[in-house]
Amino acid sequence: MPIPYGKQWVSDEDVASVAASLQDDWITMGPRVDQFESDIARLAGTRGAVAVTSGTAALHAAYAGIGVGHGDEVITTPLTFVATASTAVMRGASVTFADVEPDTGNIDPESVRALMSPKTRVVSAVDFAGHPAELDLLLPIAHDSGAVLLEDAAHSIGSDYREKPVGSIADVTTFSFFPTKNVTTGEGGAVVARDEGILERTRRFRSHGLVRDSALQRYPDEGAWHQEVHEFGLNYRLPDILCALGISQLRRIHEFKERRQTIFDRYVAGLQDVEGITLPAHRPYVSPMWHLFPIRVQDGRRREVFDRLRSQGIIVQVNYIPAYWHPVFEDLGYRRGMCPNAEEYYREEISLPMFASLTDSDQDVVIDAVRTAVGA
Repeated sequence: MPIPYGKQWVSDEDVASVAASLQDDWITMGPRVDQFESDIARLAGTRGAVAVTSGTAALHAAYAGIGVGHGDEVITTPLTFVATASTAVMRGASVTFADVEPDTGNIDPESVRALMSPKTRVVSAVDFAGHPAELDLLLPIAHDSGAVLLEDAAHSIGSDYREKPVGSIADVTTFSFFPTKNVTTGEGGAVVARDEGILERTRRFRSHGLVRDSALQRYPDEGAWHQEVHEFGLNYRLPDILCALGISQLRRIHEFKERRQTIFDRYVAGLQDVEGITLPAHRPYVSPMWHLFPIRVQDGRRREVFDRLRSQGIIVQVNYIPAYWHPVFEDLGYRRGMCPNAEEYYREEISLPMFASLTDSDQDVVIDAVRTAVGA
């Protein structure tokens, strides 16, 4: 059987939770959405959360909640899935790409500082592989220019930065619950924010922009059925069925984190003496919820090693093609060479299988295959 690079871990309790939700009167827009949002907020150390249909929807809704629009600039990293940047462009903003730190692959605060301008509305940091970005450095850089720090924590729910949970530090944080992520709802995402106004605008955006509170309506005397749209939104509502899975999954998050850390440590022990590869960095003040185990293959051998591992049924992945390499950004005038550290990281990176239900025996197969492929 092939060994995938990522996979959900669904228990009997998860199945029972979803099955029970199907017996309720509400299978969407019901009480399990409220509970899931409360559970996320508690984990993240915030006062509220907004559940949405995907990590991409979380980014789009968060930019809307912040008020990103035409004439604004968003500074982000190219070492991310394209959605971190594309959703800002879809709001009418221009995107500027900052380079990354060579060791963690996270956005480099000094590169961000050099790029800040009066148009910068948001700095979007990505917690690559589950290792949080340098949030304590990025916050003042953003705030000194009147910008908002958004943390794309698609990889890092459950991580801690300087003993604070991810979600409690940046102005706005987004999560993803795709099956390969640390917690899954099948498809899904969430937004947390320190500012209640941002959170409320995000909540409104994920439900078509509807205003149901008569105190906020322009024509409140129309009748009890009345609702208004003041700003356009989309249907990004996450149904109760999927929230039921998320509620159950969050109960196991500490188990997931502990298992992922064990897998990380076993990879380090099994590969640390292999010449020709670089293992992922881990800052001492960070407690990551590891989403990826990225190795870097030196001497231009990444594709050779990647192909060898795939041929043996080890479904490694590459994270990520620099966002501005995609033709859609090329057509907007972006050119290769803009962020040399990110491009060098991409040229060498391979993500090994990393998921909480990965067995020791399968991991040993991966370790032996990497050692053989590299020539250790």
